[in-house]
Amino acid sequence: MNRVLKIFFLLPLLLSPASAPASPTMEWLADHDLELHGFLDVRTGARLQDDPYEKDFSLAETRLQLDLDGDAARAIFKIKADLVGDAVAEDLSAELREANLLFLPLDFMDVKIGRQPLTWGTGDLLFINDLFPKDWESFFIGRDNEYLKAPSDALKASLFFEPANIDLVYVPIFNNSTYIDGSRLSYWNPLLARVAGRDFVFADQERNRFPEDSEFALRLYRNFRGIETAFYGYSGFWKTPEGLDPATMTLTYPRLAVWGVSARGPVWQGIANIEAGYYDSREDRDGDDPFVRNSEWRLLTGYEREVATDFTAAIQYYLELMQDYDAYHRTAGPFAKDEFRHVFTLRLTRLLLNQNLQLSLFSYYSPSDDDGHLRPNIHYKITDQWAVEGGGNIFFGSADHTFFGQFENNTNLYVGVRRTF
Repeated sequence: MNRVLKIFFLLPLLLSPASAPASPTMEWLADHDLELHGFLDVRTGARLQDDPYEKDFSLAETRLQLDLDGDAARAIFKIKADLVGDAVAEDLSAELREANLLFLPLDFMDVKIGRQPLTWGTGDLLFINDLFPKDWESFFIGRDNEYLKAPSDALKASLFFEPANIDLVYVPIFNNSTYIDGSRLSYWNPLLARVAGRDFVFADQERNRFPEDSEFALRLYRNFRGIETAFYGYSGFWKTPEGLDPATMTLTYPRLAVWGVSARGPVWQGIANIEAGYYDSREDRDGDDPFVRNSEWRLLTGYEREVATDFTAAIQYYLELMQDYDAYHRTAGPFAKDEFRHVFTLRLTRLLLNQNLQLSLFSYYSPSDDDGHLRPNIHYKITDQWAVEGGGNIFFGSADHTFFGQFENNTNLYVGVRRTF
């Protein structure tokens, strides 16, 4: 592992134009209309309290990312891959982040095929109509926010018309989110009625059949006098395992359909947004199956503005309204969820030192669950190539079985340094 880490540190220096401006490799890439860039990121994080089910270190990794872009007639390709040395998992792995081709078959249409990040909707770290995979483990341990969005293996077609624009996404085989399974972060285990971790790592269902396990997503959007409006549709599965097979004790991904709308535009010298969606849990439409999550309505509204020079504040309100609550409550047991779940968020961002230093705080608080999550962060850009970062994930709650309350023992601080090239 030490030898691998040394190579990680040397590669950016060898590939950087600043250190080797006339290298044969860089000249060959330029001659063939190719561009190579990337970064080396080293970061570590530790829990602030003992967790009997997890390691003391929540994060300890060296990550090298290489990003290759090229273009030809009416087509652009991109390959982005990470090589990761993870001391917590005691593993050396490669991650293919992107591998796609973008081309224009028609003047009013572009198509991207392959592994790619996908996102839409109006929320800030809250998602309603964005039914693309997330990596919640990365989000809670202090990796860069880039890693919250997991890639999709998809075909995306965008059509541009005068009345409205359309995005169509087809995922041949279901791409799930990375959820908290106990292997790295402890969580509330309803079977044990306590917090668990590496002593009880859940296994999940594999949805890998074609075409039965395909996903479809649609966005129809248009700008009306400065107001960005959109309609969304999705047919697929819950992105995190919201079902349980009691015979095998395996987590499952029940079928799901979602319909939603959003609007975003200027209001009172700031930007306001509103978004709503209906989650149709197709395997539990009556709400009486205790092993499948009920259908629900979701609502999000937010507002952001610059309150002073280089100081921005943003607030959001988020609501989940469970359908068929009486049927759910009859079988839910002593740790039943509330019919209404309310969440407020606040983001504060301050830029200093010619905008090279960024101080930020993102906070979640749920008055219905009486729990929350604080995400302080400091990021300093030393030069165009070097940056350092520090932050934390602070969880609190009055009960162990609520969403943020279950993660209290995972409260952590992290630091990192990045060299881009």
